[in-house]
Amino acid sequence: MDDSVRIRQATNDDHAAVVDLEGYVFHHDFDDEARALDRRLWEPERSLVADDDGAVVGHTTVLTRDLTVPGAIIPAAHVTGVGVLPTHRRRGLLTAMMHRQLADIAEAGREPVAVLWASETTIYPRFGYGPAASRLRLDAMTREVRITPAVPAPGGRLRIVKPTEAVEELRKVYDQARPGRIGWSSRPGAWWDYRLWDPSDWRDGATARKGVLYEGPDGPQGYALWRVKNNWDDYGPNGQTRVVEVVADDPGVYTELWRFLLGIDLARSAYYDSAALDEPLQYLVDEPRRLGRAYSDGLWIRVIDLPAALEARRYLAPFDVVLEVTDPLITRNSGRWRLTAGPDKATCVRTTDPADLACSITDLGAVYLGGPTLGALAAAGRVQRLTDNFPATAFGWERMPNPIEVF
Repeated sequence: MDDSVRIRQATNDDHAAVVDLEGYVFHHDFDDEARALDRRLWEPERSLVADDDGAVVGHTTVLTRDLTVPGAIIPAAHVTGVGVLPTHRRRGLLTAMMHRQLADIAEAGREPVAVLWASETTIYPRFGYGPAASRLRLDAMTREVRITPAVPAPGGRLRIVKPTEAVEELRKVYDQARPGRIGWSSRPGAWWDYRLWDPSDWRDGATARKGVLYEGPDGPQGYALWRVKNNWDDYGPNGQTRVVEVVADDPGVYTELWRFLLGIDLARSAYYDSAALDEPLQYLVDEPRRLGRAYSDGLWIRVIDLPAALEARRYLAPFDVVLEVTDPLITRNSGRWRLTAGPDKATCVRTTDPADLACSITDLGAVYLGGPTLGALAAAGRVQRLTDNFPATAFGWERMPNPIEVF
């Protein structure tokens, strides 16, 4: 690393410089409102800056939030704001900050895993992050698909709302659904304000964000957030509905929300970039090819405390396996671990018994949320089968993970 630059904990006084840096790195302009909102979310005591003679030239931060994992909700270090000024690239500053951050999270002992969205996917495997939750992008031809629901909607009605005026209803629905949705994060404090923040320069020419609630006899049971980009061509209206979020536990409510979104007047397509790989909409329409499906990465997981992380989540079927794990950065994770697990309990202890499989901490992070399987990584040569006791699908869950919120 460049010895003229030091890595230090941030202070409150660094915030303006950090936002300026993020503007350079991520190509955003921050007005006063954006700076004020960012300040409410930023945690200087969990942030690191690279300091070049008083100038902030690099930054990374941890946000304190919970994450839903298979069978549990756990504390997870939400890592974001990672960047170095273009004048200071190729000096080892990012590596130094990421190493320091991992050491700090491990030393604090609060969070067994870290999670992030990768702006560039070649960077983060170097620090032990594995691609744990992919997302499905939908660009549906709304005139070409019809919903054929398997179950009727419960008695209720749809009501148009302004999202910022219905935040308590949205919060209630989200918090009811979140325990069962792998990859969803808690939204404490100002996080709902951030989620519903809707500056005009984020809209790409579309309308302000809109909302619809499904209200049953006992209150709200689901909601959807969306906007529409208007367009007309020689054939008439050709708008696009841009779906932000669809939240509902009840299959009938979920169906009615999607029926509404696919039927918005003057729109001929519906775009949604945060669907799960097993998104139920795929099994509700009569012509799934017209959903225009594409695939992208989402959440990346870094296991910080191996035994705590593996004991925190649950597993669909019982198994007993010895893992041999390598972790060059948090070396206490390296070695052989006996994982005895099932639907109700998991224990993970050191052992000298022969290993059944071998993997890196990166690949353990990749399977942690139940996305990629051990079997798939073994087929790619990333996980080694050492015995016949190889639980290829042991980390799977009832539903695929569903990353819906970039933080």
